[in-house]
Amino acid sequence: MTINKSTQRVLLQSFKAILVVMGLAMGWLHTASAQASQEIAKFYEGRVVNVTVGFNPGGGYDVYARILARHMGRHIPGQPTMTVQNMPGAGSLKAVRYLETTAVKDGTAISTFNPGLIVQSIVAPKKVAADFRKYAWLGSISEDIRMCFTWQTRRWENLKDLQSQKEMQFGGTSPGTLGYIEARIIKEYLKVPLRLIVGYPGSAEKRIAIESGELEGDCGGWVNVPEEWVKEKKIKVIVRFSPSLIPGLDKSMPYAGDLIEGKLKRDAFALLMAPEEIGRPFLMSAGVPAPRLAAMRTAFQAMVNDEEFLADAKRQRLTVTPMSAAQVEARLGKVYKSPSDVVSEARRISGED
Repeated sequence: MTINKSTQRVLLQSFKAILVVMGLAMGWLHTASAQASQEIAKFYEGRVVNVTVGFNPGGGYDVYARILARHMGRHIPGQPTMTVQNMPGAGSLKAVRYLETTAVKDGTAISTFNPGLIVQSIVAPKKVAADFRKYAWLGSISEDIRMCFTWQTRRWENLKDLQSQKEMQFGGTSPGTLGYIEARIIKEYLKVPLRLIVGYPGSAEKRIAIESGELEGDCGGWVNVPEEWVKEKKIKVIVRFSPSLIPGLDKSMPYAGDLIEGKLKRDAFALLMAPEEIGRPFLMSAGVPAPRLAAMRTAFQAMVNDEEFLADAKRQRLTVTPMSAAQVEARLGKVYKSPSDVVSEARRISGED
């Protein structure tokens, strides 16, 4: 088809007009974005962002909260000061509820908690009346590499040998927490004789009880195990609950997921272990203004890729396998759709029957 010169001039003028409009639109968007960034920076400048930990100082959640507080602030517009406060209670549920009760909802309050509460909200909704899909997630710094171990006074060569031992005393903070659920799994599914003593405020108190002989072992995060315990071979891992292998964790120890028989039990195990994938989570109130939430999520992602942050984590023997807010939300969507028979079995194992 041949286009005459008059038509060509019209098309060229139209094209130029479109380019002008696009340029104006892009300029407007750039200006609007810059203004929004300036407003966020102006809000956070000179303010304090508080990170609330659902446990006492010294445990894994506290350690991850403090490394976040040291590094995330410089990635937030306005570079606010970040502090940590400990708010133990109800297996860390108190720190979650704080976001929707007395905490300010302006983007200066963050909480971290035991993600075992997510499963509890499904298997025991009357006890944990929270829908974690309705919170504003920042993401997770790392999956929680977890295992169960016995103290040096226990002598055994393999899992079968341990199953024939007399009853052992393990500790927990409260029913429904990850450590409690893991101990129940090795008791119910792997037939290891355990007596569970609950009521410890956190992993730091359990470590003291283990060293004093009050407890004979524990289930928990690998990061919570003192380095000298590993170097001096004061503990022996019974079983690991994470398929991931990291330096220092005995690779010969079996993965619990490979030892459980029966589809229902395996599916219940997968539901109960979903919080380990979410690991070390951080969230805010759903009432936080959208632009500030977006800025905080961007800052979180920048932090977990920051070389200074990663070097600090390495010095502390902390794993960093981050999940974004979107990835956590996608995982939650699957967990909350678990079939009723799987939920019932998970409820039994978690001690909520």
